Amino acid sequence: MAMRSFSLPDQLSGSRVDALVRRYLPELSDAQVRSVFAHRDVKVDGKRVKPDVRVFLGQEVTVFYMEPSSPALDVVYEDADVLLVNKRAGFSVEPDDGGGVSVKELAARHVGGSFQPVPCHRLDNQTSGLLLFAKNEASALVLEDVFRRRTLDKRYTCLVRGSVKPPEATCRAYLLKDAKAGKVRIVDKALPRARQILTAYRTLDVQGQCTRLEVHLITGRTHQIRAHMAALGHPLLGDDLYGDRAFNRQMHAQGKLMLCATSLVLDTGGRLPNLDGKSFSVPCPF
Repeated sequence: MAMRSFSLPDQLSGSRVDALVRRYLPELSDAQVRSVFAHRDVKVDGKRVKPDVRVFLGQEVTVFYMEPSSPALDVVYEDADVLLVNKRAGFSVEPDDGGGVSVKELAARHVGGSFQPVPCHRLDNQTSGLLLFAKNEASALVLEDVFRRRTLDKRYTCLVRGSVKPPEATCRAYLLKDAKAGKVRIVDKALPRARQILTAYRTLDVQGQCTRLEVHLITGRTHQIRAHMAALGHPLLGDDLYGDRAFNRQMHAQGKLMLCATSLVLDTGGRLPNLDGKSFSVPCPF
């Protein structure tokens, strides 16, 4: 049995211990994370804890676990130019102040060689799903152009609060970024520094007090889905930044953002022919 201990940085103080285990031990599957808690193999400052316990600055988390047989990186597709992975919620694309292993670091280990794989887009720490890396300079330039010009179709699945009316729509608004606060604001008018956003959604089904949506990002701005759906009165379940914290607690979804990048289709104009028109998808984990 393996053992791993880590102490919390200030940025993660107050986080749930199960989210921290996922961040610092990305090689563990969701089932393995549930197993270590079921077997009481997670301690905070030497005391066995449940998954919903909050951990604060200076406390030490210790995890006892069986070494996983499967790799930490869930590869969906790979060729000489690109690496497409299914990112699990709970760890970051790039290294950050919160610590833990990043997806970029896992991708570099997987690919090997001198060129560091380049993430072509971003997913928030708590967002799961399809994440594309370029494996060389030429493909990085092509894919940078594809994502800049939006010659792609990128779809997400999410759970939101309430019954969404109408069941299908394309919504226009403007997004203001607040870099200091680390969040954005949605407004109806083209204010200075505001950038236009277009978000299309369609209802997949209604689940009690929540609605499952497929969301098409026509524009791709920071926190666009989370902020725009909240501004429409239907915040994402598990979103404590833009959402309804009381509702998240009621639904036992604190720290569990219900957002997954589930499908991707690219058009590189023949520059990366293995990718053109090919549809990639992953199952939604919630």
